[in-house]
Amino acid sequence: MSSILNIESVSKAFASKAALQDVSLEIEKGTVFGLLGPNGAGKTTLIRIINRITAPDSGSVFFDGRPLSGDDIRKIGYLPEERGLYRKMKVGEQAVYLAMLKGMPRKDARRALAEWFERFEIISWWDKKIEELSKGMAQKIQFVTTVVHKPQLLILDEPFSGFDPINTQLIKNEILNLNKEGITIVFSTHNMSSVEEICQDIALINNSKLVLTGEVNEVRKKYKENIFELEYTGDAEAMDTLKNGNLSIVERNVMSDGSQKIRIKAKEETSLNQLLSAAIPKVEVHAAREILPSMNEVFINVVSEHNNPSNNSNDE
Repeated sequence: MSSILNIESVSKAFASKAALQDVSLEIEKGTVFGLLGPNGAGKTTLIRIINRITAPDSGSVFFDGRPLSGDDIRKIGYLPEERGLYRKMKVGEQAVYLAMLKGMPRKDARRALAEWFERFEIISWWDKKIEELSKGMAQKIQFVTTVVHKPQLLILDEPFSGFDPINTQLIKNEILNLNKEGITIVFSTHNMSSVEEICQDIALINNSKLVLTGEVNEVRKKYKENIFELEYTGDAEAMDTLKNGNLSIVERNVMSDGSQKIRIKAKEETSLNQLLSAAIPKVEVHAAREILPSMNEVFINVVSEHNNPSNNSNDE
């Protein structure tokens, strides 16, 4: 799979403060890519560089295999965290105007927007002014105007901010549908559960530096603590015999049906199959799985390690 975006050794400073330091990453076509980091880490600066809103002090950005140019901006859709619509303009008039700025003829823009408005059940808003809409309603309009021209690359900065759960799911489904149509999506968020749900790959920026990249499940495996969960029926005390120098039971719960659920931490590398081989002769195992850390836990772990390098055991 070829890449749609290559960031090569990009650095940017404002006055004496570094916003990005020698950041390099590659985003493959057709992926949903999570761009993560604490507030002030440098994510927004990188996004602004990709959109040519600002220029890097050094380094290069390549779009679809060639240096990023002004013409490429029409192939990018950008939904910033801070929304910006003209409050006095009518919704339909503004949506058509923004679509035309991205190169759509007026007739095509009206037709495509009407389809989106029907899909979102907001066609009755066409002649309303933005100032008449709630924050969530206005955000729906801005999402539509960001994607209506079917960009090759879609950059979403906190796209679920301000939405209730129903509309969050609506937008999430549309993001996945756009990705199925071949649109590459860069998804910047602090919502780590959404990252696990929709992203294939991630990059984490902290204090202006790229500190972690990789496929989501591989990243989670990298930071696993070798903890396994078993659900079983049988003599609860029988499982205590598993405890030895390499294994310890860290949590035990009795379920409503009388079965037991325990979490076991292996002090050394142990496979789930090895654990099952030891448990099955003693009890009837109904379910077993390895517990991987959530992306939220990984985020906290990596940022803490990077901020406190003396305690860093996993930094590369």
